[in-house]
This record gives sequence, structure tokens and C-alpha cells, in this order.
Amino acid sequence: MSPSNASILILDDDEDVACAAQMLLRRRHGRVATLGDPRGLDGLLDAAPDLVLLDLNFTPGRIDGAEGLAVLDRLRALPRPPGVIALTAYADIPLAVEALKRGASDFITKPWDNARLVAAVEGALARRAAAAPAGESPLMGDSAPMRELRAMIAAVAPTEANVMVLGENGVGKELVARAIHAASKRAAGSFLAVDMGALPEATFESELFGHRKGSFTDARSDRAGRFQAARGGTLFLDEIGNMPLGAQAKLLTVLERREVTPLGLDRAEPIDVRIVSATNLEEQRLFDASVFRPDLLFRLNTIVLRVPPLRERREDIPHLLHHYLSLYETQYGRPVRELAPHALDALCAWPWPGNVRGLRHACERAAILAAQPEYRFDDFGLAAPAAVPAPAAAPEPAVAAQPEEFSLGALERETIAAALDKAKGNISLAARMLGLSRAALYRKLGKHGI
Repeated sequence: MSPSNASILILDDDEDVACAAQMLLRRRHGRVATLGDPRGLDGLLDAAPDLVLLDLNFTPGRIDGAEGLAVLDRLRALPRPPGVIALTAYADIPLAVEALKRGASDFITKPWDNARLVAAVEGALARRAAAAPAGESPLMGDSAPMRELRAMIAAVAPTEANVMVLGENGVGKELVARAIHAASKRAAGSFLAVDMGALPEATFESELFGHRKGSFTDARSDRAGRFQAARGGTLFLDEIGNMPLGAQAKLLTVLERREVTPLGLDRAEPIDVRIVSATNLEEQRLFDASVFRPDLLFRLNTIVLRVPPLRERREDIPHLLHHYLSLYETQYGRPVRELAPHALDALCAWPWPGNVRGLRHACERAAILAAQPEYRFDDFGLAAPAAVPAPAAAPEPAVAAQPEEFSLGALERETIAAALDKAKGNISLAARMLGLSRAALYRKLGKHGI
């Protein structure tokens, strides 16, 4: 499942609200259905959607969220539960926290900001696509670097120390953060991920610290911030290296004082969260004061975990290939195939610039498109490995370039690579340069094996 072909269900008794969300999301996702009464779920759960936008109150006059929480429990009990984003017209922080504890990946207060809703949907779909099957550790691999990483997580998780996770795009930094939370004393609390690189600086305080109705032009109701919603749990600050310096100063103040002041409120509120942050910046750039504040860095990097790229743990590649090919064979009802020996050798030698995320997307493509009894290297949609130079021979007559060299796919790949180079690997900046969301850019990175 990729976010572009995901199925989404909007479960809300307000027909106008459901229709507005459907029209917004259909611009990016073709399969968006609505349902006004949770009693109609029975006929839909045989082919459960990938994501449910769930209103927490259905009966007029009810504001306690009990109806929606009961539906959430039912959805989470499915063999492969959908992602869930809770919707509520009431900025009730305890209710939002309870929904997150029960498995919702995010919550949205109505009326919503369109960009905020789209970002929440794409984030939830991306996390679900990356999730490991129930009962299996998401941090797969038995190489020495992975054993060392898991040992570090086991040592750090029971403490309250702030942790910074470093690694390239696609290595699984959020999976590491979730593993820390799951093994911590806060495991019963919520885990809330925030893409710091996607937060506009103008709404930074509202998103993280919350606001009160009327505190600014579009503040039509009270809204809990991420620090309040994650109370008692873990707040994962992803892409922390992409924050502007001004926003960094505001975050530093909160971490120093352990309190936030919602916009429009004249008193501070204490916070009770553990902070895990992550970035794909090269480590030396974090120590450049023009990029990242040293005082904030020292608040965040009490413990540093480095997630190895796939090229540094090649012995894990056969297991990962088998895992994801089996996963997608089952998911798409495709025949079980073995990897041809030459294909396995070529895949193990491949540099995997997209790391585990790139490997997963390549396996999904192969499972869908393979037509031979065994998987071949060509099934994975990767550029052919470099060939050994042939002995010198008489020059051949010049021939015209083949049309595929000028295909749209090749041009798209070159454009994305150029944007990443110009952005020095900064995904958020490259996405803005290309006019894409970060989630859409990640999908294209996987598609082209970048």
C-alpha cells in the first residue's frame, strides 16, 4: 500500500463535514468514502480501509467521546487495523490523550486547517505502510550494528533521558523512537510524532503549544498543542534539523522551563513528556551554530543513537528481502516466488540510497509485477548494476539515442536528484523546491530507488 492508492473512510455524522474532508482528500487519494453512522461499519470491515478519520461523538448533545472511543477499540482489534485520526469539535485534552493511548495516530480539531489535515493523513498512511506485522520487531536484522543498536535502546529506554536519533533517510529513525517508547516507563502513554520540518514557522507555537479561541484571526476554537496531547507519553520531534533558528529558540525555552504557554493564555502549563528527536543532517552540521543552536542541541542529545545505513549491514539484506516480498505477496494475493540467485547477489550489492524504505518499495513493485517463476533483478525497478568493462573492440557506427533515455520517468528521477543535491539532502527543502509534500517526495524516492 502506498499513500497514493490508499483507501480512506471518513466516519462522521455531520454530512457537510464528511463531504468537505472527502473533497479535500480526493485530490490526492482516489478512494475516499464517507459513513455517517458507525453501525454501518459491519459491511466495510471485511475489506478494512487503510485509514479512518473518526469523529468521537455521534449522538447530538454527547461530548464525552465514548462512542468514538468504542469504535476506535473495535478498529484496533482488527487483524490488520487501519490507521485512525480522531476528529472532535471539542478541544478536550484528556479525550485527545485517551484516543492516542488507544491507538489513534493523531487528532484533529474541527474546524480544521486543510494543510494540517492533509499532513496528518499522509503521515498516518506512511507510518502504517512502514509498520511491521503484529508480534514482530520492526527493527529487523541480526548484523552487529543492529544488535548494538537494539542493546542501546534496551539500556536507554527505561530512563527519562532525552534521545536524539541520527541517520539517513529511510533507515527507520521513527521505528527506533517507537521502540524506545514501547520499552519505557511511559509505554502506557501516547506516542505522538511531529514532523518539525513541515511546521510553518507562523503556526509553530499554535501546533506545539496550543491556542485559545480568538487568540488570532483563524483561532475559531480552543486547541490543544502537541506537548499537551502527549502528556504522560513520548513526543517524537522528527526532522528537528530543519527547524528555523527562531523556532529553535522557542523550543529551547519550553525544554528549559518544562512548561508551555498556549497562545491567548496568560499563564503557563507544565509539561510531562519525554522528548525523542531525529534528523538526517550530517552530525557535524548539527554543531554549526548557523544551522542549529548549541544550547538546544545539548538539551536534546543527552543520548545519541546512530542508525546504520543499509549498505553498512549488507548481511541483513537477504532477510529484509524475504520479509517484504512475503508481506506483499500476502497483501496483494500474489504467487509465492523465490529470488533467483543472480538477483539476490545483485540486490545485496546494490547501494540502496533509500535504505530500508527504498528496499521495501522495490519489493512491493516486484511482488506486484513479477511474471516469471523466480524474482529477477529487473522486477525491482532498479537501474542495472554497473557492468564489467568489455575488451576493446572496433568502434560501432553511431546510433541514435533510444527513446527510453528521454522518458518522463528518467527526467523525473534526474529532477529529483538535482533538487536533493541543491538542498544538500534536506528532504523538506527539496520537497518545497519541487512543489511536493514530503510524503509524496518519499514515495518518488522509493519509486526511483534514490
